[in-house]
Amino acid sequence: MEIFDDLLKFSVVDIVDVILVALLLYYIYKLIKGTVAINIFIGIIIIYLVWRLTNFLNMELLSGIFGGFMKVGIIALIVVFQPEIRKFLLMVGSTNFKTRRKFLNQFSFLKTETDDETNVDAIISASNKMASSKTGALIVFERNNNLDFLCESGDEMNIKVTQPIIESIFFKNSPLHDGAIIVHNNIVKATRVILPLNNEKNVPKRFGLRHRAAIGVTERTDALALVVSEETGHISYFKDGEFVVFDNINDLSLMIKKDLA
Repeated sequence: MEIFDDLLKFSVVDIVDVILVALLLYYIYKLIKGTVAINIFIGIIIIYLVWRLTNFLNMELLSGIFGGFMKVGIIALIVVFQPEIRKFLLMVGSTNFKTRRKFLNQFSFLKTETDDETNVDAIISASNKMASSKTGALIVFERNNNLDFLCESGDEMNIKVTQPIIESIFFKNSPLHDGAIIVHNNIVKATRVILPLNNEKNVPKRFGLRHRAAIGVTERTDALALVVSEETGHISYFKDGEFVVFDNINDLSLMIKKDLA
């Protein structure tokens, strides 16, 4: 009876506490879903629940074993989840508040006409044309994480996205073709951007620095990246530090639009 009495003694603070924990778990899941870390996260949740259960049932031996694991395991978790922790802190510290307006615009009575959606079709058409001529390109789509700290490494721009603009930037004789471009809200924010490389994952030898840079930036932030190989003319799409497989150009366009939504 005492347990039920304690459960009924919920205050406003308790409700807020539960909601905040639920939100925290949701954002952690959103951050690591689709990665190997999700399996580790689920394993940790299971171990924690078993620990609480054994503690509740006064199973001292098992409770002590799981309790010791939970205490010592914190250090191991920091090592295992180092990329995810860094990405989470970046998400907290550099979130674009414009995305909140996009969320509100989902409601019909608050919806306003906007023209800031990225013209994905123009970028895909330009990439396809550059692929046919084996013109190398690296295009980064900014999402929730603000990438201004990367823009500072290149030339800041404020150019509306069109197919001719994308093609002219990566034209081999153009002074802007080296490095990456960062696109947000249908605007090319910066060109010649230097991105962090990933040297940990095994990338096939046919892929070069552009692909490693695409893996690096999508692994450290929630950005998306599109790469056109200068050697093969192949178009690659990256999300969460991984290659994303697509069937054709139309499929790729739909995937990027969905991920940007």
